[in-house]
Amino acid sequence: MPVPRPESFALANPLAVLIDKTPDDFARRDFLRVIARKNIERITFHYTSLDGKLKELKLPVADAGQAELILAEGERVDASSLFKGMVDAGLSDLYVVPVFRTAFLNPFDEGSLDFICRYMTRDGEPAPFAPDNILAKAHDLFRERTGITIRALGELEFFLIGLGEEELFRAPDQHGYHEAAPFIKSGSILNEMLRHITRITGAVKYAHSEVGSVGPIRSGHPEIRDKRAEQLEVEFLPRPIPEAADDVVLGRWIIRNVAYRHGCLATFTPKIEEGIAGNGLHFHLELLKDGANIMTGPDGKLSEAARRLIGGLCHYADSLTAFGNTVASAYLRLVPNQEAPTRICWSDMNRSAMVRVPLGWTNARHLSRRVNLRDEDPFRNEGSRQTVELRSPDGSAAAHLLLAGIVMAADWSFRTDGAPPRNDAPLELAESLYIRGNIFADPELLKRLPVLPASCVASSRVLLRRRDLYERDGVFPASVIDYVARLLEQENDEFMNRELAGLPADERLLEMRRIMHKDLHRH
Repeated sequence: MPVPRPESFALANPLAVLIDKTPDDFARRDFLRVIARKNIERITFHYTSLDGKLKELKLPVADAGQAELILAEGERVDASSLFKGMVDAGLSDLYVVPVFRTAFLNPFDEGSLDFICRYMTRDGEPAPFAPDNILAKAHDLFRERTGITIRALGELEFFLIGLGEEELFRAPDQHGYHEAAPFIKSGSILNEMLRHITRITGAVKYAHSEVGSVGPIRSGHPEIRDKRAEQLEVEFLPRPIPEAADDVVLGRWIIRNVAYRHGCLATFTPKIEEGIAGNGLHFHLELLKDGANIMTGPDGKLSEAARRLIGGLCHYADSLTAFGNTVASAYLRLVPNQEAPTRICWSDMNRSAMVRVPLGWTNARHLSRRVNLRDEDPFRNEGSRQTVELRSPDGSAAAHLLLAGIVMAADWSFRTDGAPPRNDAPLELAESLYIRGNIFADPELLKRLPVLPASCVASSRVLLRRRDLYERDGVFPASVIDYVARLLEQENDEFMNRELAGLPADERLLEMRRIMHKDLHRH
């Protein structure tokens, strides 16, 4: 059967179709032709700053020489504003330089050719404090040291708020998982989000409605007061880990823009109501050697490499919350019996564990043949699809820094430091923290499992105490660790849960909602 060309598919990347190349092969001369052919009026540069959001710089194009200069040299930006509190105004200039493979035609700004950029110093080197460069450095270090690459995919959960007050086919609160129309009203908006994310990144696996469905929202915040909300999820495909972080940031940007154009608000904040599912940002991880997934062995069981990765995640888990759970309301989500972890452990297909090993098609292939007896065309997919899922991060996560920390955890798990020739600590740790069943039903098990921090302040202390895990080999600059710790301390939430428990019921709900709703637009 002949394979259709990429342009035969409705969600093919329009720029790749126009240039007739894959994004990895895009070149400067290709963009000059696109600018002339598509009447492009401006080039827009995007880059991620310390707040985790996508920033932009618009550069109008008047002639080919100017366009080529922009594409070849980049432009200047003020780092003291983009990295406020970390970069001094006296040393503030940085270059932003476009990454050609990230180019896309902006679906919200007709006439714009857009790029994701990297930050460069005056000497043309990657700015060491920029989150994307930290991730790239960690990724390169691990790959060079081990010959292994890491791919990741994010599960981007969010609430879409402001869908109107229609009473027909009302979905009950907290019953939205994989619900369909007419009980879920956001289907057409989600389709639009999927269309744009897929055409730009080419990396969407699927999307669906999530458990959280609530309305009207009780809040003092004017943007969401008395409005209905549906929780949705977009899950990406596995990508090299630096690209996976860009996918998450781009995905948030697209989701917010589509929501705004429909008169709605999209928020990734960890929690919007007590008793309603929060917004996680789970990451699935896989290890590849020579392009092949090495997460399972010939017997179909988890490989030593996969168990090493799990051991590394467990070793780093408490300090990773500094990048994955960055606001006080994160610790209203990380509570027992809410499918959000509070203990450091791992298991198979267990949603109460911090690290979960999901189904990976290991022992079952070509399943459609089991239910479609006439599906006789051969289908072969020899490669493993097994991943492991880190379930502790939420929608407040700083994606690039979190994934850089995850790579450092993987690097630790494969290190030997010269002696002894084999480091079994990650394997022993993984073995000791494997659990079965619901951990909250076993008090004795709970007692022996290490706990995750219970507040931003506690997470800050852990990060400062264990900063060498991140600063080794010069990957995380000390200034970034200090900056993140200061932001966490400013949440002033160390005794939040104790203070909430001491309030009368009505006052407790009001205070919880104030905490939950103060960060609607964080990251």
